[in-house]
Amino acid sequence: MSWIRSRKLPLFERIPVRWRIAITTAGLTLLILVCFALVLGQVVGNRIRSDFRDELRSAARSLAAETSVSTDPVYGEIVQKSPPLRAFALPEDAQIKVLDQYGRPLAGTNPGIGLGAPTRGIHDVGDLSVATEPITAVGSLPAYVQYARPDAGTSDTVSRLWFFLGAGVLGGTLLALLAGLAVADRAMRPVKALTGLASRISRTRDPSERIPVPATDDEVGELARTMDGMLQALDEAHSEREQSLERQREFVADASHELRTPLTSIHANLELLQAAEVGSADDKHAVDSALASTKRMSGLVSDLLLLARADAGRKAATKDLDLATIAAGALEEVQPIAGGRRIESHLDGPLPLEGNPDELHRLIRNLLENAVRHTPEQTTVELTARRDGDEALLEVLDDGPGIPADMEDQVFDRFVRGEGPADTASGGGSGLGLAIVRAVAESHGGSVSAGRSIYGGARFSVRLPLEQAPEQTAKERGNAAQRL
Repeated sequence: MSWIRSRKLPLFERIPVRWRIAITTAGLTLLILVCFALVLGQVVGNRIRSDFRDELRSAARSLAAETSVSTDPVYGEIVQKSPPLRAFALPEDAQIKVLDQYGRPLAGTNPGIGLGAPTRGIHDVGDLSVATEPITAVGSLPAYVQYARPDAGTSDTVSRLWFFLGAGVLGGTLLALLAGLAVADRAMRPVKALTGLASRISRTRDPSERIPVPATDDEVGELARTMDGMLQALDEAHSEREQSLERQREFVADASHELRTPLTSIHANLELLQAAEVGSADDKHAVDSALASTKRMSGLVSDLLLLARADAGRKAATKDLDLATIAAGALEEVQPIAGGRRIESHLDGPLPLEGNPDELHRLIRNLLENAVRHTPEQTTVELTARRDGDEALLEVLDDGPGIPADMEDQVFDRFVRGEGPADTASGGGSGLGLAIVRAVAESHGGSVSAGRSIYGGARFSVRLPLEQAPEQTAKERGNAAQRL
């Protein structure tokens, strides 16, 4: 299959279908017209030349019948009697000579022109065609009449015939090409409509659209009915899949919510056991281990619950808050685990917006923890928050090893772990931290992106819509009232 896809198609197969149909139609028409023109030109040309020769012979015979040659009884000279030669030759612009039996000229229209020896039949002399006929008058001496006419007119007529035949062939071929294009375009119009609809469905990914089925019972109608049936099947499968996914989202959200209560209870009981300091050292080690596992499980359940709510479209309760204050609180929480890394902050507040403080705190904390996890010691991590037009721009930058170029679009996918030699945190993480960042940003009407920072390391940018100040809203209302 790969070889079939990679091989180069012939030139004709790369031409659009309607042009292929038109070219094929025009080619067949050209072949038919060329054969017809060759046969017709040959037949008509031969007929024109034959008529010309027949006219020469007829004129020569007519003149020979009216001409006589005799000997004058008084002077003994040869006497020739015939119609006026110039008058006979003038209508056809011909040349005439009367020869005795020895080929000596007795009379003629132009003594300076030789028409050759008297040879029975038709022969060519220069650009003249000469017809020679013996004189058949009663009592005439043996003699000949030569009647000659230029064949340039006949050649011109044959040339014009071939010209008109060639023009007819080219004109007929052009008309066949245009007619083929028109017919092919009309025939391909339903297919183009189906192609456009299929492209729109592919672009919108909405299989609920329906294909109009033509009333004609031909191949195009069968194709339209087949595609419409396929879309119906895809729409039903899509609906079933969406319902199944919706049930899964509801289940994950409900299950995650229900798991939080027993995990909270287990966590509290384990903390009580740890604080009681009773039992042997092995018991204390088991309690510490169970408490650590419970903390990890509680964090994972919280992450899954947040993502499940985002998938199910459930929004948490929101209120007016200051993003700069939330960022400062998240920074204080992450500072103890930074180790030898230096965390700098540039928070230009206030940045008022409507959102859930816990989720936004989780977003900023995850970004900072991600920077701490994936950078070596002595790295500088920078947290900035500022106003950028109608949005709040929050960025976390570092001068560490950065993000691999092929993972900048994948780091926000779930369960993607960018582990490397610079990672210092144990456990490897769950691969949900940056997925939560994207889910929280999108649930607040914002966006998130990753790239390379100005220091050569990683850069994570979050944009969130800001709330308009009351005085700004009043000013905009006043401007709108003035425009009205």
